[in-house]
Amino acid sequence: MDYIIYMRKIKKSFSMGKHKKLEVLHGIDLTVKNGEFVSIVGQSGSGKSTLMNIIGGLDRPTSGQYLLEDVDVGKLGENQLSDIRNRKIGFVFQLFNLIPRSSALRNVELPMLYGGVGDAERREKAKELLAMFGMRDRVNHLPSELSGGQKQRVAIARSIANDPAIVLADEPTGALDSKTGRMVMDIFHRLHEQQGKTIVLITHNEKLAQETQRILILEDGNIVDERTK
Repeated sequence: MDYIIYMRKIKKSFSMGKHKKLEVLHGIDLTVKNGEFVSIVGQSGSGKSTLMNIIGGLDRPTSGQYLLEDVDVGKLGENQLSDIRNRKIGFVFQLFNLIPRSSALRNVELPMLYGGVGDAERREKAKELLAMFGMRDRVNHLPSELSGGQKQRVAIARSIANDPAIVLADEPTGALDSKTGRMVMDIFHRLHEQQGKTIVLITHNEKLAQETQRILILEDGNIVDERTK
């Protein structure tokens, strides 16, 4: 199988009180090949955040099968799932999710710390990643001392620190002005084209989605359309 992500009949329901459940995802079939740049487009309430959480191993489906690099995610215990999240998935969020009291360098080091990488190697790689994104002179700055675009560059550097199988980007330009957002998208294109990274972009912005190789349209918990360049 040459798929990194393989989902079949993924459903997700949430309890709404005694004997009541709300089904948010209604049987999603989704595949992403190694090295693809894919976008999942949906408006608020479409289920895209729920789907993103399942792809990222932050939540589990109610039913269905999810294979990540041939690993059946549904059969993993919590510790195994945590390990998969740290090693296989790089997260980039709209609001950056940086640790406020840690420097840019320490934020990028964090996934490697959890992965058991030694101090010297961890520090050196974090410096290299920050330099790659033009942040060489900001390694010791706290998030509060960085602009939105700089914070997102730190977040992207952190997301690839453990060389993950996929980078999962949730509205990565949503909190940025158009010029800074353009810079961030250019970084994703660079990661895809030069490093062969598999990228899944979650967005409501169809203009951004059109920059990806394949667009999946999510409405009311169903994938209703697929467009390929």
